[in-house]
Amino acid sequence: MKTAARWMAIGLLLCSSLAMALDVGGAKAQGLVGEQPDGYLGVVKATPEAVSLAADINAKRREAYDAIAKKNGTTLDQVAILAGQKAIEKTPPGSYVKAPNGQWVKK
Repeated sequence: MKTAARWMAIGLLLCSSLAMALDVGGAKAQGLVGEQPDGYLGVVKATPEAVSLAADINAKRREAYDAIAKKNGTTLDQVAILAGQKAIEKTPPGSYVKAPNGQWVKK
């Protein structure tokens, strides 16, 4: 019986860990990350999960921006800045964006 209870406890811990895994929408809603003018996701509140999520998303964004830049004969920075402007425009009220002065503000 003790073995069954241990396995059940382990299962519950694993399930709760998976449930706590962040996605971009959830992290934005919690105020952990926000959009920046440079086209990359920024960390508003530095938790290990938020930092890891931002690094993962930003690597994917950089790869996408690079492909778009090469396809269109422009620079990665130009694509990233345009993407940043669009991301900030699309950010819903209540989510964080980085202002031109470098401060995080709720939109």
